[in-house]
Amino acid sequence: MTPLPLLLLLVGFSAPVLTLDQAVRAARENQPQVRQAHANTESARARADQARAPLLPQATASALYQRTTGNFAQRPGSGIANPAPGSSPFDTANNFSFRLGVTQHIWDWQTWGRFQAARATAAALGDTERATGLQVVLGARTAYFNARASRADLQVARENLANQERHLAQVEGFVEVGTRPEIDRAQARTDRANARVRLINAETAYESAKALLNQAMGSEGPTDYDVADESLPPVTGEDTSLDALLPEAVAARPELAALEGQIRAQELTKGSQKGGYLPGLSAAMDLSDAGIDLSRLAWNWTASLLVNWSLFNGFLTTAQVRESESNGVALGAQRDAFRQQIRLELDQARLAVRSAKGAEVASQEALVNARERLRLAEGRYQTGVGNAIELGDAQVALTAAAAQRVQAEYSLATARAQLLKALGR
Repeated sequence: MTPLPLLLLLVGFSAPVLTLDQAVRAARENQPQVRQAHANTESARARADQARAPLLPQATASALYQRTTGNFAQRPGSGIANPAPGSSPFDTANNFSFRLGVTQHIWDWQTWGRFQAARATAAALGDTERATGLQVVLGARTAYFNARASRADLQVARENLANQERHLAQVEGFVEVGTRPEIDRAQARTDRANARVRLINAETAYESAKALLNQAMGSEGPTDYDVADESLPPVTGEDTSLDALLPEAVAARPELAALEGQIRAQELTKGSQKGGYLPGLSAAMDLSDAGIDLSRLAWNWTASLLVNWSLFNGFLTTAQVRESESNGVALGAQRDAFRQQIRLELDQARLAVRSAKGAEVASQEALVNARERLRLAEGRYQTGVGNAIELGDAQVALTAAAAQRVQAEYSLATARAQLLKALGR
């Protein structure tokens, strides 16, 4: 696992700064879900190799030594053999046997079908692994943007507290010279205390967001870093229609490809089970060397062809074929449902991008106006025209507008991340 500090860009003596690309790369390298998905794919490939093994030549070698008696055991229809003169039924002799055997399936549709089905299943799990990668990247991006929004909100809280400190100093000056009532000072102190509470909450939220980001990256390191002020650029085609984007999403989404692979594997499994209706053909060759004396062994060579045909197995093959057909129908239904899910995800992401872009423009306008309102309220208060309530309301409005701007930027960034995932990019 790559330690998180190695992925951070150090800027002078300030806190390390984590970029979006570094966060995504760390998630791809370290996330346990990615490793688990890759392990599942490799296991499936190994099972496909196991299914292929019976199709390849099988060679065995054996060596046997025995010390055995040689008493004749009479069987029905055999002649009577008398023991050799002077021999004892307890006499033993050596028996040596060396054997080399080779077998090869010539025709076995069931084994071949199982191998093809196992390969298709492995390919489907490879697509599932790619889908896991897309989901992990989405999780890392979403957590990153959440941390970035929390950092921006923390900056808003700091600016709010600085403004409240400045307002309090002004109010106290006016109260001391008697141009403002004592209640204005109490109000200013209350506003400053509330600003401190908001700052504390923002600091906690930022640390929590970085902890969630560490989890999304698969990192067990500390959170003593800052996230860079980054976002996603506009997604190509984000302003086009759903029908224009849908073909790309259908072609690119690995989840759909995985379902197609599972359907293909199920068809191959059904074909292999239908092979139970057909005979199988195999060939074998044996070479042996045996005898009671190592210096006088006798060799023999045997070649054989075997046809094996299960004429009746209690309707087992028929039931297996029916099960495979039903499984294929179920997988086809899942594929069709997921195509509809792709359409829904794509439409939702596209609309979310459009909405977030509009909200971002409106929030920027609101922020500009809120700053101007606070400037005017501060001027009115200093000249004695305005009051503390008007000043406090203007500061609250500015803080709310700044927080709304942060939320709009977060919504746009996450909507684009969702759109990229929906498109399979």
